[in-house]
Amino acid sequence: MTGTALTVPVTEMHNHFSRCLSMVMDSVEIIVTRNGKDVGRFLSKDTAGPYLTNSLTGVLKTDTDPGPSKKERLREKYTLMG
Repeated sequence: MTGTALTVPVTEMHNHFSRCLSMVMDSVEIIVTRNGKDVGRFLSKDTAGPYLTNSLTGVLKTDTDPGPSKKERLREKYTLMG
């Protein structure tokens, strides 16, 4: 069961945590539900980094250079003080 996802109710996760942990260590993603709603996700350490990086791809829609806005803030700050 490599690279698969499994949905588990929180009570089952609680009752069989060791088994779920072993599955996560074998690269099985576990989505934990409570009252039918997704509440958490368990990923292996090796999977978490790429998962988070891929989920952020495309989030920044504008230029990410903080230079102009930082310069403007500093100019305003020190103009008021000087």
